[in-house]
Amino acid sequence: MAFMQWNESYSVGVKAIDVQHQNLFNMVNDLHAAMMRQEGKTAAGALLAKLAKYTQEHFAAEEKMMEAAKYPKLAQHRALHHELTKQVQEFMARHQRGESGLSIRLLQFLGDWLTKHIQQEDKAYSACLNQSGVH
Repeated sequence: MAFMQWNESYSVGVKAIDVQHQNLFNMVNDLHAAMMRQEGKTAAGALLAKLAKYTQEHFAAEEKMMEAAKYPKLAQHRALHHELTKQVQEFMARHQRGESGLSIRLLQFLGDWLTKHIQQEDKAYSACLNQSGVH
């Protein structure tokens, strides 16, 4: 069973963003599966690199949509994205230093962040994007 299960309660009403969020869920589930196979430490590095690249692409796409829709809280949302990017980079540095138990903390952090960010912050822009014709 997956660590994080996607369901419609996570939908922000914008298909492209929902697909990207599902991909992020899959990355977290990949880490969890690796941990269940006792491969979490080796999987963490590759996952972090993939996650760093993917989140930059996702955040850029999301911010572009918010900008086009003139979302009034874009600056605050962008700051949250910047903070996550910074935290992922910190996890990458910790992994490179060989910190033990990192995959468990990474899994918890990503699961918590994704759930809270999508259901609180991302859902806040949903109506604005939908009203501007983005679905």
